[in-house]
Amino acid sequence: MPERLPIYDLEHDIVSTLRTTKRLVLQAPTGSGKSTQVPQMLLKHGLLGSGQVVILQPRRLAARLLGARVADELGVKLGREVGYQVRFDNVTSAGTRIKFETEGLLLRQLIQDPTLRGVQALIFDEFHERHLYGDITLARALDIQETHRPDLLIAVMSATLDAGALEDYLWPCSVLTSHGRT
Repeated sequence: MPERLPIYDLEHDIVSTLRTTKRLVLQAPTGSGKSTQVPQMLLKHGLLGSGQVVILQPRRLAARLLGARVADELGVKLGREVGYQVRFDNVTSAGTRIKFETEGLLLRQLIQDPTLRGVQALIFDEFHERHLYGDITLARALDIQETHRPDLLIAVMSATLDAGALEDYLWPCSVLTSHGRT
C-alpha cells in the first residue's frame, strides 16, 4: 500500500515547501517511494492546476516502468492521465497529468517551447546520476522560473546526493531528508 511508504512521512512538508518556495531538494533512500509518490502528491494536493508534472529519468527503461507503475497505482490506463515519453516511444495524450520522460527529450522540448507551456512542475529524479542533459535542463528550468514562469515548481530528488552544493545553486530552496524505512 503506497501510504505506508516512508516518503509519506514528509508529504505535508513536500507540499507546503513547493507551495511557498517553489524549489525543493529531496533526499530519500532507495525504495522510499519518492519517484512514484511525489508526482501523485502534487496532483492530489492541487499543485498542478491544469498543467502536468514531468519527472525526468536518466534512463528510458526507468521512465517506462515508473509510468506503468503509477498508472497501475492510480487505476488508470497508461497513456491517459499517466504516461511516459522516451526516444521513439510516446505513450501520452492531451490529458496526461503525470509524465515520465528522459532528460534529452526535455532538452528538445525546451528548444521548441522555451517557457514549457502546460508544464507546472519539473522533478529531476535520480539526480546523483548526473548527465550533461540533466545539468543543462536544470539550469534552463531555473532561468525559466526566474524570468518567465515564477509558478513553475522545481524539485530535485536523489538517494545519494550531496545536498549542500545543490542547495546553494538552487537558493532559495528547501532541503528535506527522509531517513525512512526501506
